[in-house]
Amino acid sequence: MAKATVTAVIFPENGPPRSVLLTRRNVEPFKDHWCLPGGHIDDGETVIDAVRREVSEETGLRFDPSMFIGWFDEIFPEHRFHAVVLAFSGPGAGALRQQPEEVSEIAWIPLEEALSMPLAFNHNLVLQRYATSITP
Repeated sequence: MAKATVTAVIFPENGPPRSVLLTRRNVEPFKDHWCLPGGHIDDGETVIDAVRREVSEETGLRFDPSMFIGWFDEIFPEHRFHAVVLAFSGPGAGALRQQPEEVSEIAWIPLEEALSMPLAFNHNLVLQRYATSITP
């Protein structure tokens, strides 16, 4: 059965939205791959509460989703993984603090560079849609 998940395209609170925060996964599936922060929605949790919690847990940042990017199917039979991810963007505030159990590395990456990286899940598609939404 498909799981409901969330992900966040985070840009610096006091910076341009052309830089995004990526984390390197320390867990399977896609261990050691870069991705956007996010995760599963807990039972009884709203989508917005879930994305704020996941961002805080993985990065230490406060996240204020300002735009819904869209939904994306994530079906990876080779990982026995099936989810529907709801993607949001917005500024991240505070000091970066990674959770080593889930995240081995965290970095602000220029959007153009992030778009060319092989990201986990379908996060390249999420970033592509985000990029088109901020391009005049």
